[in-house]
Amino acid sequence: MFKLNDKVVYPGHGVAVVEEIVEKQVAGKAISFMKLVFLFKDMTILVPTYNVEAIGIRKPSDQDVIDLVIDELRRKPERRLESIDFTPSGWNRRNKDYQARIQSGKLLDIAKIYRDLMYVAQQKDLSFGERTLLQITEELIAQEMQVIKNLNRELVIQELRTPFKQFMFHDRTFNQEKGQSPQV
Repeated sequence: MFKLNDKVVYPGHGVAVVEEIVEKQVAGKAISFMKLVFLFKDMTILVPTYNVEAIGIRKPSDQDVIDLVIDELRRKPERRLESIDFTPSGWNRRNKDYQARIQSGKLLDIAKIYRDLMYVAQQKDLSFGERTLLQITEELIAQEMQVIKNLNRELVIQELRTPFKQFMFHDRTFNQEKGQSPQV
């Protein structure tokens, strides 16, 4: 069980701190809740303590996992890009798989999604959904790395993007999200 001031990772949402344990009456029963305050967004939630494991809340990864993530980003995708179905129905299948992996909360799985989307971006312009997912995965990885490595966001983002600098699509991929014209 988590204690006050513990940092935790809430799958799909990021890193939070256990601010307090509160007891509330729900349907006439006293239920204990963890109040989680997110570190990198303006959000606070109450999670029933009996449900913490089912949700997948966990302690932040250690440095060994962060090292595995960085190694994973340097690897080529598990699937060959030529075999990826870029049709809308193909994206729907991939997105469903990606969402399930994000909700698992496993940092290494999230890093694989990030890596795969960065490689897809070298083949084509990312769709709105792909760009959004790329941003979400980058943010989730960056938050955990910031907490573990005690670095500022800019340095962490730079480290995440370094394995992909060899591709000239990089600026185009991230500038599209801001409505800027591609830079090649």
